[in-house]
Amino acid sequence: MIEMNETNLKDTTMPDSIIQGEVPTDSKNLYITTAIPYATGAPHIGNALDYLLADIWTRYQKQNGRDVRFQIGTDEHGNKITQKSAEAGLDPQSFVDKNHVLFKQVADMVGASYTDVVRTTDEIHKLAVQYIWQQLKPHIYKDKYEGWYCTGCEQFYTDKEVEVTGGKCPNHQQEYERLSEDNYYLRASDFSDQIRQAIENDEMKILPEFRKNELLEMIKDGVKDVSISRPRKSLSWGVAVPDDPDHVMYVWVDALSNYITVLGYPGNSDWKNYWPADVQVIGKDILRFHALIWPAILLGLGLELPKKLLVHGFVNVGGEKISKTVGNVIDPGEIINKYGLDAFRYYFSRHVPTQDDGDFTYEKFEAAYNGELANDLGNLVLRVANMITKYQAGVVGDAPLSEHDMSLYHEHMEALRFDQALDEVWSKIQSLNRYIDSVKPWEVAGRRESDTDAEDHLSEILAHCTGNLLQIGDLLVPFMPTTAATIHNTFDQGVITPLENVMFTKIFEHTPNPAAKTTQAK
Repeated sequence: MIEMNETNLKDTTMPDSIIQGEVPTDSKNLYITTAIPYATGAPHIGNALDYLLADIWTRYQKQNGRDVRFQIGTDEHGNKITQKSAEAGLDPQSFVDKNHVLFKQVADMVGASYTDVVRTTDEIHKLAVQYIWQQLKPHIYKDKYEGWYCTGCEQFYTDKEVEVTGGKCPNHQQEYERLSEDNYYLRASDFSDQIRQAIENDEMKILPEFRKNELLEMIKDGVKDVSISRPRKSLSWGVAVPDDPDHVMYVWVDALSNYITVLGYPGNSDWKNYWPADVQVIGKDILRFHALIWPAILLGLGLELPKKLLVHGFVNVGGEKISKTVGNVIDPGEIINKYGLDAFRYYFSRHVPTQDDGDFTYEKFEAAYNGELANDLGNLVLRVANMITKYQAGVVGDAPLSEHDMSLYHEHMEALRFDQALDEVWSKIQSLNRYIDSVKPWEVAGRRESDTDAEDHLSEILAHCTGNLLQIGDLLVPFMPTTAATIHNTFDQGVITPLENVMFTKIFEHTPNPAAKTTQAK
């Protein structure tokens, strides 16, 4: 199994010379974001998936010469924070100071090469959000809210939604509260036509396509106005509404604005070099907030909309929804500590569809580990390295560039279909294995004393294998950076560098799905 450390993961770079296929040539600064999780408890697999997908895109773009800013952070205001901090015997600020670290640790754990970290309790963020509120004033009005609210979700619900769920929040198993209070509203309806047009024309492209269609159906009668404040007596922990100390900003303006405040908006003009975001990575459960409310805020500020929203699904366990009650919570740290980081990144980037729901069991994970990582890839690298060592005294020779067309790989990467891009890499790995089995270099080596052409033929075979492995290593950089570095370090020095450890040693016993543990970064 490959040993991981911060240095060989963060600083992995590969030459561009082996990449083939059409890739964009512009050198514009790029920006990718992840949804900021609520800092009330431990991180979960959905957070890890956000960080992983954003990191794959980031490494791919950097590999192709782009400058990328990659944001992570935490949402740290609201009643739920107040409640949880009281239960923990802490004041709200001390509570979020402790909890935000856990999310950063998980981002580090999955190898995320982020550049920016934002916390909504940062003073500079709060000041920027108050400025944003002032700019949105032409689209803000005050009105009485009559309806339902769930503290666990920090969200208002309509009578119809409450009726469908039997009067109880399905996520938190608690009854909705009936509220009657004066709130400030963002007149999102002012931007209905612009938002609809941006979605329809892919000016703000929503991936996958069926999510786009769901949204268009949702707003066929227009985008609804949204409450953006609560009375201080109902919400004390948050950013004060400018010019009205009796009101506190509700989550939308506060949390969603992080994507631009972390860049320095409005005070640091460098934000203009990175906005609009090229990709915003979100889970399917928060799509409508990012595709409707966030665009309304941006349009109210006169700013461009993000170019793409990458909407990933949920990870189920054996076909069942993850639940603490059931005890099937996936702990990323447990998987990484046992099997290695690149194995984790491989499974969740290839076997969990980038744009849809996926499934995890330890049996499926170990089958992929044994059959694909250990057998297909690990054995391939080892057998080629051993043959060069045995037949050519470890001298690699001149490895020709692979002639394998990887344009489909690049097409999938640009379309944010990372699972399908990795399928293309594995097709190449399996093809090289079949090539070796068909040409049988060991038999060619055995004919060298009697066949004067055998030496050159063997050299050509091993050079072909080396060139293909170097390309495979290059294509794996976004997904499995340490594995990619190992392949290059083994073959691109002119002489074989012996592998310190066998890549992906096979697992011979299935590990039962253990009782779930709360994800804690070690």
